[in-house]
Amino acid sequence: MTLKRLLTVAVSAFLLLHSQLAFSAGSEPNPSGFAIKRGVNLSHWLSQDFGWVPREEWITRNDIRYIASIGFDHVRLPIDEKEMWHEDGSPNEEAFALLTDALGWCSEEGLRVIVDLHTVRAHHFNAVNEGLKNSLWTDPAAQEQFFDLWSQLSERLSSYPVSEVAYEIMNEPVADDHEDWNRLVAKSLERIRAQEPDRVVVIGSNLWQIPETLGALKVPAGDKNIILSTHVYSPFVFTHYTAEWTPLKDYRGEVNYPGKVLADEEYERLMKLNGGSLSDLVKDSNLEWGKEQMKAKFQAAVDRAEELGLQLYCGEFGCLPTVPREGRLQYYEDITAAMEELGMAWANWEYKGDFGIFEWHSESMNIGAPDLEMIHRLVGD
Repeated sequence: MTLKRLLTVAVSAFLLLHSQLAFSAGSEPNPSGFAIKRGVNLSHWLSQDFGWVPREEWITRNDIRYIASIGFDHVRLPIDEKEMWHEDGSPNEEAFALLTDALGWCSEEGLRVIVDLHTVRAHHFNAVNEGLKNSLWTDPAAQEQFFDLWSQLSERLSSYPVSEVAYEIMNEPVADDHEDWNRLVAKSLERIRAQEPDRVVVIGSNLWQIPETLGALKVPAGDKNIILSTHVYSPFVFTHYTAEWTPLKDYRGEVNYPGKVLADEEYERLMKLNGGSLSDLVKDSNLEWGKEQMKAKFQAAVDRAEELGLQLYCGEFGCLPTVPREGRLQYYEDITAAMEELGMAWANWEYKGDFGIFEWHSESMNIGAPDLEMIHRLVGD
């Protein structure tokens, strides 16, 4: 065998081994060849655009080139109905042109893309914390509009190779009844499959895609072009310290990682505060957090993925820079190690923004230099 042939075989074996690490135990790679391992979310661009900078400058070809150069193999690309479609339902062609640009740049750089329908006018994942109500679960017209969005997206994106582009039906559904989400999934998938039988579709579970609810998610038997998705922001008191959009926004007590996030007395106080209304957010703060506890957090999702024989993906995790820096870096090291030991692919939240991999100046809402130490904890050298 020639040296060239030996090198070809060795490289092929290496790529095969490392692509298989992205699949959960007991599952096979999807038939469409959409293989992912480590990714990042392109947030605040075509979704939750806060106008920090002109949109055409927020994500450029150079950003995509940089993402590929530091070791990521895919991006999760959130899009919002209100960013992509006008109030009258007509497409915002300027926004769709940016989406087309991004898909082209990613293809050129060898990055795969998950197009994630992040929010729609009838549903927002944080509505409950803002005193709003999602009409998607009770309004047939809103549901039909949702299905039509997917028919339009599928028609527009069907020409992209199934090995390069996948879809995510919706980010972090929050329904009173798991079956409301299951029905929406079934009909949305039906619309997509009518045009694209081989497209990989990412689906998370009800209630913010937490691991504990993945067992209630129903997907069609035998459809192997599905990736199950979960999101984990535990321990929440640490990862969302001083986050202004949460009920804990005013808490300024000491937080720690690894180990117990809160001292015992502080934990007991917060559990009882406001009649116990914060207990769901606080209750895991007395656990001994580290890599093993992270693995335990994912276990319910891992079990469900193995039961269904489907890949498992963590589409969001992250920690604000408001906590002690070394604790934040250790968090990223632990959670990524936990996921990779469990055979999960992942995408951190986010590329640019307050959770991002760049220095973030909250007062001016501007980004600084890449946080090289954080990037190292995520993807290594």
